[in-house]
Amino acid sequence: MPKKAIIIGAGIGGLSTAIAIQKKGWNVSVFDRTSSLTEAGAGIVLAANAMKALVKLGVAKDVVSIGAAVGKAEIRTWNGELILDLPTSRQAKRYGSQSFLIHRGKLQSILLEKVEEASIVKLNKQLASVEQNNDKVIATFTDGSKEEGDILIGADGLHSIVREQLFGTLQTRYSGYTALRGICSFKDERYTMEQGGGFEAWGPGKRFGFSQLGQGQVFWFAAINAPRGETISSNDRKQVALNHFNRWFEPIQTVIAATVDGDILHHDIVDYEPLPYWSKGRITLLGDAAHPMLPNLGQGGAQAMEDALVLARCLAEPHINVNLPSSLQEYEKIRKQRTTKIVQQSRRMGRMVQLENQLAITVRNSLLRHVPNKILIERLNWIVGHKV
Repeated sequence: MPKKAIIIGAGIGGLSTAIAIQKKGWNVSVFDRTSSLTEAGAGIVLAANAMKALVKLGVAKDVVSIGAAVGKAEIRTWNGELILDLPTSRQAKRYGSQSFLIHRGKLQSILLEKVEEASIVKLNKQLASVEQNNDKVIATFTDGSKEEGDILIGADGLHSIVREQLFGTLQTRYSGYTALRGICSFKDERYTMEQGGGFEAWGPGKRFGFSQLGQGQVFWFAAINAPRGETISSNDRKQVALNHFNRWFEPIQTVIAATVDGDILHHDIVDYEPLPYWSKGRITLLGDAAHPMLPNLGQGGAQAMEDALVLARCLAEPHINVNLPSSLQEYEKIRKQRTTKIVQQSRRMGRMVQLENQLAITVRNSLLRHVPNKILIERLNWIVGHKV
């Protein structure tokens, strides 16, 4: 009889896991606390390692058809001076895949369609508690319903209830900057939809990113050094962004202005101190629930998909006939070193790009302008060149 996995969370990590372990012969049930699987106002970058994972999940062609290939990736100063023009074509040639940008909601829909049965994903299911014994794990939901399985996978994101059940309440680490994000319809002859990609602009204590999202839309984000916990109402976010980036080079102001009032997202950027371990018995964590990372390397979704594929491999024969808790520990052992390193590197990157001191900024920009393309590619090879 096939084994049964309970997956908490129907985001990118949870749905990727459902697909991957279904391929290994498992039955799955996915539960999500939301009433619909729509992620508003956010784009996700999929580097070569993410695209390779999507190939194994069987959905890469769908992503390519809907998303936008990254043809241009510039780093500029706040007033438009070029710092770096990243060698995207050379990277694509080396890794056999371009990077793509896609709306998170569209990627989620693509993954959902790949899950073998729509009835597997159940919404409006808020996890209340988890219990386990030597034979099974039981999830209890706030509506009083219960679900039994052989294992439970917590893929429920940054504020994971499964992680809290296992390890108690943990304190988030604030990065020192807050983010505004938006999507709008926009055209600019300097950054065309056909070319794809876009730029990041770096200024003292803040940066702005712009990239083609596909289907006539662009995604933008702003990262701004700020005290933790400052609230910006939805009606004020556009004006706050316009004020922060006043006099920055075009098309920054125009892109912000083109975004619908009230559609701009705002949140502080946080992560957690890496956990000493992810698994207890028949329960394990995956994606942001296990290793939330700052978005500076664009690897959050990619690492969740890599987790899913490795977990599926560890749950395949002959492992499931031996010891399921050991299989979960094996998954954790394979993945933990890599994800911890990326968490740490993402924090270091954030400190470098959010500099406020003008002398430090001048030195940083000067050094980056003189880095050969070959060195740039090599420094990212361990991340984007990785293949599960």
